[in-house]
Amino acid sequence: MKKNILILLSLFSILGASAQDITDALRYSSEDLKGTARFRAMSGAFGALGGDLSAVAINPASSAVFNKSFGTVTFDFSNSKNTVNYFNGSTSTEDDEFNLNQAGGVFVFTGTNNSPWQKFSLAVNYTDTKDFEDSFIAIGTSNSSIDEYFLEYANGVPLDLLETIDGENVNELYAYLGANEGFGVQQAFLGYQSYIIDPISTDLTNTSYISSIAAGSFDQEYAMASTGLNGKFSFNFGAQYEENLYLGINLNTHFLNYDSSTRFFERNTNSNSTTNEVFFSNNLSTNGDGFSLQLGTIAKLNESFRIGATYESPTWYSISEETTQYIETYSDEFDDTVIVDPRVVNIYPDYNLKTPGKISGSLAYLIGKEGLISFDYSYKDYSNIEFRPKNDLAFEYQNDLIEELLKPASTYRFGGEYRFDRLSLRAGYRFEESPYEDETTRGDLTGYSAGLGYSFGSFKVDFAYTNASFDENRSLYQVGLTNTANINRDLSSFIVSLSFGL
Repeated sequence: MKKNILILLSLFSILGASAQDITDALRYSSEDLKGTARFRAMSGAFGALGGDLSAVAINPASSAVFNKSFGTVTFDFSNSKNTVNYFNGSTSTEDDEFNLNQAGGVFVFTGTNNSPWQKFSLAVNYTDTKDFEDSFIAIGTSNSSIDEYFLEYANGVPLDLLETIDGENVNELYAYLGANEGFGVQQAFLGYQSYIIDPISTDLTNTSYISSIAAGSFDQEYAMASTGLNGKFSFNFGAQYEENLYLGINLNTHFLNYDSSTRFFERNTNSNSTTNEVFFSNNLSTNGDGFSLQLGTIAKLNESFRIGATYESPTWYSISEETTQYIETYSDEFDDTVIVDPRVVNIYPDYNLKTPGKISGSLAYLIGKEGLISFDYSYKDYSNIEFRPKNDLAFEYQNDLIEELLKPASTYRFGGEYRFDRLSLRAGYRFEESPYEDETTRGDLTGYSAGLGYSFGSFKVDFAYTNASFDENRSLYQVGLTNTANINRDLSSFIVSLSFGL
């Protein structure tokens, strides 16, 4: 019986023992430009300035720049537009979202008269660091079929594992395979039970398969929708030493939740195809929490120039995932529909993810009390992303891919502000390099921003608008059917912050 057979799985079946891949790793390792309206109006170029709650989130020394206790709450209305080209098809989708983007406060304490430590500060700040609200649809005609996905996983898997035995139903076998043989064998099972692939021999020791879908052209539609966010709580301590030096530390707790759903439909009229339609759906639910720390400093070189430096440690996440799957096929020849709906939730063992650390340097020039110009540079090596435990065969393979396909990336941010009495005008620009070696899987990001603020004394209102865009060539699946959809992403936000003395 299959439960007692010692089998040698193919490479992809072994490496498919879990569902995590490089796409997941990069998703949880990157951040959007988030924070207060003032911060975002200047494209986040705040590392040498301070005096802003979102500046505290990127340079812990920023809290000590405050002269008095202060609080800020920020709301964000975001719009994302995805234009997708897939072979001969083109589509466009839009998503809108309104949320609480930032909330925090800083408490300032003056030092004793005889101490060189002039100020101490304590701050707590929440930031929505990445928004997972997204959707796109790719429609076009391809010469590659979804059968390649199932064949890639199936070849090397004994037929005995894919056949139900007496008294065993599809749900039970699917659950058994997931618990004992892994994700890859489950995919082979779905392809076999839905008549997409056939064994070349009915012998239960057979390990080779062919497709029941004939070569030709295939009308395909792939739809993806996701929700969720990645958030960070920063617990900050800062201090001012004498007149010109500020120091700070952040202890950060992170949380993430991500839910995505993909729907794939394929239709063919190719001669000799015994399967003509395929509908394949996958749902993923992810939750995690993590920890990181930051060390930062700001120094006044003179009345006009300030410099800042920050080190941000890797974030160590503990992540849990669940998936469900469904497949349905139809044959013109037999006028028959086959449904494989396991109604099983795959619960994967919790795993750890280490995201890359980051170093940042900042420079600001103050034009008296009338305005300022600032510049931030940061460096992050995405090839250091790491799934753990490292001795897990699947994670070892993914870590090798990460090291091969990802690279260090730099981010450049420029910002400026000019004040007219109580009114402030702001603008900014940013450029983020692609984390991919080929720079085509995901391209460079460029963005600009503008905003204004008005001070009523102890109460301030700030507004900002940001826009960013980049191109992405996204594979439909990581295995087999690796056709890419070209996605142009255009991201816009309107932000309002309310700030007040505490």
